[in-house]
Amino acid sequence: MADASAVPGAGSSALPLQVVRLKHPGRWIAAGVVVVLLVALVSSLVTNERFRWDVVFGYLFSGSILLGLRNTLLLTVAAMVVGVLLGVLLAVARESRNPVLSGVAGAYVGFFRGTPLLVQLIFWFNLSALYPVISLGLPFGPSLALGSANVLITPWVAAILGLGLNEAAYMAEIVRAGLQSVDAGQTQAAQALGMTGRQVFSRIVLPQALRVIIPPTGNQTISMLKTTSLVSVIALPELLFAAQIIYARTYEVIPLLITASLWYLALTTVLSIGQGFLERRLGRGDASRRRGVA
Repeated sequence: MADASAVPGAGSSALPLQVVRLKHPGRWIAAGVVVVLLVALVSSLVTNERFRWDVVFGYLFSGSILLGLRNTLLLTVAAMVVGVLLGVLLAVARESRNPVLSGVAGAYVGFFRGTPLLVQLIFWFNLSALYPVISLGLPFGPSLALGSANVLITPWVAAILGLGLNEAAYMAEIVRAGLQSVDAGQTQAAQALGMTGRQVFSRIVLPQALRVIIPPTGNQTISMLKTTSLVSVIALPELLFAAQIIYARTYEVIPLLITASLWYLALTTVLSIGQGFLERRLGRGDASRRRGVA
């Protein structure tokens, strides 16, 4: 056996290593620049009287603004319900082995994602120019007239159709990505155990797909809340249109736009918190499984 004294430094006490932190002057310079800019921004917000904060907070809870806020929330919910339900059907159709279903669903997604939403809203609002009377029936056969398009296609209907049908194209891709994220081997194993197709979908595929579907769906809901401001072009009294009506009378454009922006910011913050809660709840199974493996 080798003598310990022959090993260099074995007989003497090891000197403690001195750790020298690397200096990052660029970080401090960048932080200083950011702080200076923030101070300048806050100072401008406080000292610039043209912001008219008294007007901003004076209209924040006015009746017309709150009515527009309610309409914005209703429109967001209605459009997302249409988008999610139709998006699920489109996702299933795109995954179908039937070329007709798959082709039609693909064409739908391509069309609604490839044309501007604002154009779609204006199109639905002016549908009566193409179809003065709306009817349902078989091609070249008897049809049931529902009524005048000018009466049926109200601003609310046009807004829900425009927003909902457009959202369905994006939700179809989100749902399809979630379904494809589940390994096909799990479905085959469940079927080998004697589970029915409905059981496989509800107990195996759907819980895992939701972990992929929920985060982008939450983002789409937040985006939809802000996108509803586009329906102001068809005179639907949502939040932005309510602010426009007021500043068209008072000429206080900037304060009313800030009032509307504060409500949008508050609502998106609440939705973001809810989205985070759902993601954590759906991810508990994965976290427990990872701890078990570790």
